[in-house]
Amino acid sequence: MANTKFVCIHGHFYQPPRENPWLNTVEVQDSAYPFHDWNDRITSECYSRNAAARILDTEGRIEDIVNNYSRISFNFGPTLLQWMKIQAPEVYKSILDADRKSQKLFSGHGSAIAQAYNHMIVPLANARDKETQVLWGIRDFEYRFGRYPEGMWLPETAVNTETLEVLAQHDIKYTILSPYQAKRIRKKGTKEWTDVTGARVDPRRPYLCKLPSGKKISLFFYDGPVSQGIAFEGLLNDGKAFADRLINQIDAKEDNPDPQLMHIATDGESYGHHHRYGEMGLAYCLHHIEEQPDVGISIYGEYLEKFPPQYEAEILENTAWSSTPNLERWSDDGGGNTGGHPDWNQKWRKPLRAAFDWLRDELADVYEKEMGSMVADAWKTRNDYIDVVLDRSHENVAEFIDRQTEKVLSPADEVKFLKLLEIQHHAMLMYTSCAWFFDEVTGIETIQDILYAARAIQLHKDVTGTDHEEDFLKLLAKAPSNLPEYGNAAVAYEQLVRPSIVDMNRVGAHYAVSSLFSDYTQHDQVYSFGADLQHFDKHYAGKYRLALGKARLTSEVTWEEEDVTFAVIHLGEHHLFGGVRKSIEESAYQTMHDEIVEAFQKSRVHEAIVLMDKHFGMHNYSFWHLFKEDQQELLNRVLDETMSTVEGTFRQIYESNYSVLQAMKQLGIHAPRPLRDAGEFTINSKVRRMLEKNFIDQPELNALVESIENLDVEINSVGLSYLAGERINHLMEKLEESPNDMTQMKQAVQFIQACFRVHLQPDLWKAQNVAFIIHRENYARMIRKQDQGEEKASQWLEAFVQLFEVLNIHVANYSRVPQV
Repeated sequence: MANTKFVCIHGHFYQPPRENPWLNTVEVQDSAYPFHDWNDRITSECYSRNAAARILDTEGRIEDIVNNYSRISFNFGPTLLQWMKIQAPEVYKSILDADRKSQKLFSGHGSAIAQAYNHMIVPLANARDKETQVLWGIRDFEYRFGRYPEGMWLPETAVNTETLEVLAQHDIKYTILSPYQAKRIRKKGTKEWTDVTGARVDPRRPYLCKLPSGKKISLFFYDGPVSQGIAFEGLLNDGKAFADRLINQIDAKEDNPDPQLMHIATDGESYGHHHRYGEMGLAYCLHHIEEQPDVGISIYGEYLEKFPPQYEAEILENTAWSSTPNLERWSDDGGGNTGGHPDWNQKWRKPLRAAFDWLRDELADVYEKEMGSMVADAWKTRNDYIDVVLDRSHENVAEFIDRQTEKVLSPADEVKFLKLLEIQHHAMLMYTSCAWFFDEVTGIETIQDILYAARAIQLHKDVTGTDHEEDFLKLLAKAPSNLPEYGNAAVAYEQLVRPSIVDMNRVGAHYAVSSLFSDYTQHDQVYSFGADLQHFDKHYAGKYRLALGKARLTSEVTWEEEDVTFAVIHLGEHHLFGGVRKSIEESAYQTMHDEIVEAFQKSRVHEAIVLMDKHFGMHNYSFWHLFKEDQQELLNRVLDETMSTVEGTFRQIYESNYSVLQAMKQLGIHAPRPLRDAGEFTINSKVRRMLEKNFIDQPELNALVESIENLDVEINSVGLSYLAGERINHLMEKLEESPNDMTQMKQAVQFIQACFRVHLQPDLWKAQNVAFIIHRENYARMIRKQDQGEEKASQWLEAFVQLFEVLNIHVANYSRVPQV
């Protein structure tokens, strides 16, 4: 490195774990529409965008595509990456690739750093949880990035000396803190300390923190004002201005010859989610800095190697980025709120944490006793359990059990072993920091943590027979809600948590109901449960359906097995009646089966339902016991026929009154609401059908465009644009598979143009990426063929130019070889 002046931008990319604790999957979240859930939405708006960020020319066209992650420092929440590996594998791969590429850019040091596992406020944790959180964060990082992490992000930058000791003990070289967390500093070799409280620390240098144990760790205090400028001053609106703001914080060499690292740290979601196109502001900022002769881009690990700390620092104990003392934001009232409800208090924070602390300690005593009879060191086994969380394949789990246990376990003891570890897993997940961050105890983040507690309580009861739920609810009752309809967290538990609790019978009920509408095979998957079908048959009587069967359900998490018998009747719409119980002997099953089927086939449906009550007793289930995802799917099935009838009626009203609607638009008169609704519903339905076809019917498209322009109607821009984007992605994926297929290329161009004509704004991000890849891999070859006189090559190039133009990519730069 010739330079001694550098800029480093750190992004903390994180979302709280959102999985249903029983199903190990994120269920549909309506508030994230048109996306499935918030992980899905933020991945689209931010995480994927930074993997392929655009640099635009002066006319707003795409000039280049770059991977921001390779040139910044970043950490990702381990639980988010776990979700992303399955649900967004291309983005996940881009993040790992960026770290590998960054090692070539930064002297062997990677951009990625680790994070304490599930965003627990580490200083508020007990010593065992501190240890596990750090170890799990390290193991998760090694599993994904293939190397040991140099640094670790502490959730909310919350820190105390004990936490730093744990980091140093596990060879973490540095962490990143807020300038408000620095207490005093001194130059190495001197005795006098300088008080720097109130964010008076110079953020442009690293500091060495000597710990009571004799170990050391380096600290980077980020620049507070510029970091806040990302959120509040619109710095991402202009990449050059953003870069200049960073560069201007660095002293010129003639004023200060010492090495300097101007660095900031912000939520990674600022770059694309909180600030639309923020990833482009970041990309251009990095591009502009790279063009400067006297300032370079670096990351913390590289800078530490080149310029070791020349100053020592001490921290303010039990602080975070927030200026509230003693971590009150996550432990007590008065610790700050999100500003949405200034009259609300946070008196619930302290009793909620007290309830969790009580539960944690109760669970720990049982865990230590029960696990101690199977392994040499129960808490080491918990630390090692991350190897199972990362890979729940049967082979890996079996090997883990063999490694950990001192004797061969029976199948029942294997289930007990895994349940004990899952108790501890959820006992840590329930401390995810987001539960305390916002204003209300019934918020989705807080309820999510209480769900983890409920799962731990259920597993504890399975293992010991002792139920802690009643005592836990008494403690939750001390956590007051700001909402009168709840009163306290115990009431919220009954209304929002208890309906979500799942046992094997409910999994069986879901499986049974789903069987009415699916063609099950012998081996099926029901979320995190395997289902082996032993007997099954279906019967129909008009619109009524009946399904009966026997199946073995197996939890992939705890290896718990249950043989269940089920029967379920669908009477149309959402009216379902079902029964599930532990499996019965074959003769008893056959008797039950024959009785119910006979009554059903003779149209004595009421008698069939009575027989189900007889055979299943209190184990009855209905539509309301379906998991949320499948409730929605069933309702969509039920409504298909109804919506078809509605569409026909609305279309008739619309077509009969088209000229009247047109005249009213021309006269500036608002049409009566029923007529306008009929027109909007019909046109939106026609647009949706057009988007679902494999080709564009030009006369139909022209008629749609004319109707939209001539009538006083609104297009469902959000939903239809999302659908259009998905359709375009599909077309471009097919083109990527066969890039020489000019018919496919022209079809993609025609489809995108059609979307524009009906006033949709589809997301073209993935399509643009594919076009760049096709360009990189095929364009130069086609140019050579054209030069050799091949007519097909000329035709391909002409079609490709049209594709680039419709995707808003700078035509003048076709000769470049962009890096995606």
